[in-house]
Amino acid sequence: MTPDLPTTDAAALRDYVEGYLVEDDALTTARARGLELGCPAVEPASGAMLQFLAAALRARAVVEIGTGAGVSGLYLLRGMAGDGVLTSIDVDPEHQGAAKRAFTDARIAPGRTRLIMGRALDVLPRLTDAAYDLLFVDAARPEYPSYHEHGVRLLRPGGVIAFDRVLFSGVANPARRDAEALALREVARAVRDDDRLVPVLLPVADGMLVAARAG
Repeated sequence: MTPDLPTTDAAALRDYVEGYLVEDDALTTARARGLELGCPAVEPASGAMLQFLAAALRARAVVEIGTGAGVSGLYLLRGMAGDGVLTSIDVDPEHQGAAKRAFTDARIAPGRTRLIMGRALDVLPRLTDAAYDLLFVDAARPEYPSYHEHGVRLLRPGGVIAFDRVLFSGVANPARRDAEALALREVARAVRDDDRLVPVLLPVADGMLVAARAG
C-alpha cells in the first residue's frame, strides 16, 4: 500500500506563500500607514503577482482603481518599464497623500505617477481606449461589474485586467446574498463569459481574477 502523504495545513500554506518574498522598508512603511488610515493594502503575494504581471507585459501604461496608501502602486511601478506611468484613481485625498509619501520614500520619479482624485466610474470614461497594458482593481466591490466593462475598453490587445479580493466575503458560499458577494459572483461570470478575454481565477490571498484581452 502507498503510505498516506502528509497534508499541508491551509494556514501554514498561506503563510508560506505570503512570506516567500520579503517586503522592504518602503513597502512595510506604506502598509503600516494604510492600516492607520483604515485602508488595508494588497497582501504580499497579491503584490508580487502585480509586479510579475507588470514585468511580463513590459507595461508602460497602467491604471489602478483604488490608490490606498500606495502599496499596490509600488508593486506595479517596480514591475513596469522604467519610463512607465501609473495612473491611480481614488476618492479619498488622505489615501492619495499617503501614496505620494510612499512613492517619495521609494524614490519613484514624480513623472511616473498620475494620481486622480474622484470616483473611478466618473474618471474611466475620460481615459483613452486601447491605451493601457494593465488595469488593476481593488476598490468598491459592488462596482466591480462596471469596472469590467470599462476595463476591457481601455486595454490594448494582450493587455490584462486584474481584480483583487474576488474570493472575499464568502463568495464561494451560495447562501451569501449580500451586495459584495453578488457583485463578485457577477464579475466572475461576466469575465469568464466575455469572448474578448482569456481569464483565470487564482487563489492568491483573498483571490485574484486575471484576464488577458485577446486579439
